[in-house]
This record gives sequence, structure tokens and C-alpha cells, in this order.
Amino acid sequence: GSDDFCPGGSIYPNLKESSLFLYPNQDVYFPPCKRYRISAPFVFAGGKFEQKKPSIEALPDECLFEIFRRLPGGQERSTCACVSKRWLTLVSNIRRDEISDNKTPQASDLEHENANKKGGVSSEDVDSDVEGDGYLSRSLDGKKATDIRLASIAVGTASHGGLGKLFIRGSKSRHGVTTVGLRAISRRCPSLRVLSLWNLSSVGDEGLCEIANGCHQLEKLDLCHCPSITDKSLLAVAKGCPNLTDLTIEGCANIGNEGLQAIARSCPNLKSVSIKDCPLVGDQGVASLLSSASYSLTKVKLQALNITDVSLAVIGHYGKAVTDLSLTSLPNVSEKGFWVMGNGHGLQKLKSFTVTSCRGATDSGLEAVGKGCPNLKQLCLSKCPFLSDKGLSSLAKVAGSLECLQLEECHRISQFGFFCFLINCGAKLKVISFANCLGIKDLNSGLPPLSPCESLRSLSIHNCPGFGDASLFALGKLCPQLQHVELCGLHGITDAGVLPLLESCEAGLLKVNLSGCVNLSDKVVQTISNLHGWTLELLNLDGCKISDASLVAIAENCQLLTDLDISKCTITDSGIAALAHFNPVNLQILSVSGCSMVSDKSLPSLGKLGETLLGLNLQQCKAISSRAVELLTEQLWRCDILF
Repeated sequence: GSDDFCPGGSIYPNLKESSLFLYPNQDVYFPPCKRYRISAPFVFAGGKFEQKKPSIEALPDECLFEIFRRLPGGQERSTCACVSKRWLTLVSNIRRDEISDNKTPQASDLEHENANKKGGVSSEDVDSDVEGDGYLSRSLDGKKATDIRLASIAVGTASHGGLGKLFIRGSKSRHGVTTVGLRAISRRCPSLRVLSLWNLSSVGDEGLCEIANGCHQLEKLDLCHCPSITDKSLLAVAKGCPNLTDLTIEGCANIGNEGLQAIARSCPNLKSVSIKDCPLVGDQGVASLLSSASYSLTKVKLQALNITDVSLAVIGHYGKAVTDLSLTSLPNVSEKGFWVMGNGHGLQKLKSFTVTSCRGATDSGLEAVGKGCPNLKQLCLSKCPFLSDKGLSSLAKVAGSLECLQLEECHRISQFGFFCFLINCGAKLKVISFANCLGIKDLNSGLPPLSPCESLRSLSIHNCPGFGDASLFALGKLCPQLQHVELCGLHGITDAGVLPLLESCEAGLLKVNLSGCVNLSDKVVQTISNLHGWTLELLNLDGCKISDASLVAIAENCQLLTDLDISKCTITDSGIAALAHFNPVNLQILSVSGCSMVSDKSLPSLGKLGETLLGLNLQQCKAISSRAVELLTEQLWRCDILF
């Protein structure tokens, strides 16, 4: 037909009649007289019609969606997604089953035949949206965690192997992640196996339900401080993600027993469960998880929950596959709960047990656990106010497989319990660690002749102010095969106590940490260097009263040393020069923080040491100028320097 627009003049008496406009509130005029070729509308302004510039943006979302899903490959769709946020959102919401195949049967057969002749793959296989194994990982933190970035990830990973792991750490930004972003992930990333959501107050049940409906391969789910997520989300996950193996829930106040029961019914392969600070979770939810996954659940962590002795009884009976168990801040669990759990005879495979701030962890309760867990290898007890020397001694007698004992802030434990444990422990004990145990006092007299603990390899005493020279002297006789020694913050020990311990170590020390022992002198360092320099790899002398003489001894004898900390010591430039002169070829970490007498004169020596250094700490070295540090940074380009 003719290209003229409404020839013969207007056929409408009133050009502004509202029924003739596309939108009631805008002056956009579409006369229905005939079909025309101009794609752009006319705008009535200033008493006349003006034609808008033609743009594909005038198309509604439905039309653009149909165009995008008919594009021949994933690369084309990814390119379109770069045009605008609107296009990105549309492309990211195309499901795999909505992608249209535009090829005719004849064209497809011909392409398949050519690919077979070449022994390769077709272009469709190379450039497609078919998900791979999901080996890609992506992480969004803080203000970067937005729906737009999630949509970009969804589109970008779809044709490059597939998204396997997604970690989102939110912030208080009003532009954070919402259901829109998670919907894009669910539709474009069906290969997702690991999802971690932290601090996302704007994400609710709708978003997580989208994930459950689209990501059926999900294996690990981590929900931390997501207050808008409720049991409804877990019901959807249980229904849509039967392969779930790891579940972590922390600080989700609206998740309770119903959601956990649904997971228990539908996820038979559950291997790890961690639940913390969820006030609605009680015995019913925990019992359901333990009883339904009795032969698959290996790791259980329960913290700050309103559970009672019933849950511990269920653990003791149904935890047949549990190897790692952690119980923290359970105020409603009593001594009876620990006793029943130990006598349930279900924790035969338990290897690691951690108890923190549980008033029910008493002498008889822990003794029962020791008897009922014959394979227990690691025991960590922290803030157990009712554990005494008697319980520790009894535990040593029944836990014959124990290899590692860690005690922290157990103030009823004294030096009597400490040495009784060493004397009565099994032949497998390798590590013992005491920290902040204020009940330990130094021995008033020596111990009678006792058989040594030949298996112990690591001794760690941190901030136990009553630990003194007499105790160290006794330890030297009891533990001749030590390789790791940590004596930190012990103001009461001197050279007289440390030297016998060092001299009794027959195997050769690998790591020695004496930080905070302010009464130790150069004599200790010289003894360490002379007796153990051939094996020593780490030496921490932070805060000790040592001088340049110690550095000379270290430089001459400790050729295998890789980590040296001499912070807050009275060393000078001469000591640094002596260390550089012998040039320990393995030294990688050096800390001289707070050494006020180390100045710019040490710059050449530090530069020579920097040939092997990977880390150098010069913080609070007030005699070293900023210019010297800049020069050192340029010279030691591969070394991380703190100043």
C-alpha cells in the first residue's frame, strides 16, 4: 500500500481522544487506519506529532524473551546479555528446557554427519547452554552481592562448564540479593552443588524455593543469619534436592523442627549437620536427623540450641557412623545426657569429640563417653566447670585410643590431674595441650620414679600462670620424645626449668614456641641451637630477654630453620648482620616487630636475607624509616612486608 500516513487528512474529529492513545497517561498516538511499516510510535507534543527514534527497547519483555530463546547458541545469548540490565535479566531467566532449536531436521542431520566425518564435535556442542559438570566457583561479598551480578554469573557460567559452587556474603545494602537473583541462578545453573548464603536478610522462602526447584543436584547448603528463611524453604529443599549431604544452619530464628524433619525424611545421604543458634530447633528435629541417617551421618555439630538429654540419648544410640561430634553451649543438657550417650554403645566410630560450655560435662559423664567410644582419638574440653582431676584421671584409664587431649579454661584441673593423665594415658597419646587453666599450680616436690610417656610428641602450655620450673623439670623426665614444645605466656618459668626439658628431648625438636616467657635468656636459645639446630624448623622468641648472641647461635647452627620470630627482643643491627652473614638457605618467615634498636643500617642484611624470605614483619620498628621500607619492597618483590 501507500507509504503516506492517513492520506486525505484526519478522520478523527478530536486528535486527543483518549481511546486512540496507547497509554492513557502519555501522548503516544497509534491510529488504527491501516498497517504501516514504521516501527516507532508518534508522540503528540506542542500541538503536533513527533516520531520517536526506532528502538528494539520498545518491544515488550515477552517478545524479547522469545527472540533470545531462539538464538542458535549460548555465546549469542551471552552477547545479548551485555547490552543492558533489562536484557541481562531476560536472558538469565531462560530455562534450559525453554531454549528453542531453530534447525530443520535436514540441517541437523547434515551437521551431525559432517561432525562424524571430521571425528570432532558439532558447533552446537561447542556453543550451547548445556550444563557441564559444574566445576566453576563464584563468590560475592558485601556490596558486590547484588541481583545483577548473580544474573551475570548465571549467564556467564552456563556455556563454560557450569556453576558448581556459589558463595554469597551479604551486607546491609538496600541493593542486595533478593529472589530475583536466586531465580536467575536456579534457571541457568542446574549443575549447582554447593550454595552458601550469609547475612542475607532480603532473601526469603521464595528465593530458596526457586533454588530447590531448579538445582536438583544441590549437595551442600549453608544458611547463616538469614532471618527471613523458614521451614517452608527446607521443605522445598527436601523435596527438590534429595542428594543433599551437608547442611549448615546458623542464626536462622524461623527454622525449626518441621524443616529438619522434612530433610530427614527425604535426604537419606546426609553426611554432615551443623546447627547453631536456632531457638525453634529442639529434640524432635535433631532426633529425626540422627535416626533417619544413622548409617550415613558422620559429622554432627550442635551449638546454642534448646535441646535436652533426649537428643544426646538419640546420638548415643543412632550415631553409628558419627566420627566427629561437637557440643557447645547446651544449657538444658545435664550429666545424665552425657552418661546415657556414652552408654548407648552407638558411637563406636567416634574419633573426635569437642565439648564447650556444657555444664553436663562432669567426671562421670565424660568417663562414660570414654568407655563407650573405644576409637576416640581426639578430645577437646573447653569451659567445663565441673570437670576435676578425678574425672581426667579416670578418662585416661578408659580412653586407650586417645591421641590428642586439649583442655581450655577448665579451672578445677590442677597439676595433680595433669600428671595423673600423663602417667595413666595409653601408649597412643601424642599431643597434650592446656590453655588458660588457672587451677594448675607448680609442684611443691618432685615426682617419684615413673615410667616415661614415650609416645608424647607435642606439649603445649598456654597462659597457665601456676606452671613453673618444677613442673617443667618433671615433664623432662616423663616426656623424652618431644618434638614440638609450646610454652607461651608462662611468666613463672626460667632457664632453670626450661634447660632440663630441652636437654631431655632425645628425638630432636622441630618446633619451639617460647613467646611471652619474659624470664628466659640467651642461654636457652644457645642450648636449643646446639642440641636441636640440626632438626629445628620453627623458633618463636617473641618477648624473651635475648640479645644478638642468640642470633649468632641460631645463624651458626640452625640451617633448617624456616620460621623465626624475634619480636620485642633486645637485638640490634649487629644481630641481623650476623644472621645474614651465615645466610640460612631455608629461612622464609622473619619477624622483628617491636625491635626498637633495628635501624636502616640493617637494610643490606635484610636484602640479603630476602633472597629466600616470603614474609617479613617490620611493624613498630621505629628506627627503620619509610624510605628504607620502600627500597626494601622494591628489592624484595616476592616477599610480603608488614610495616
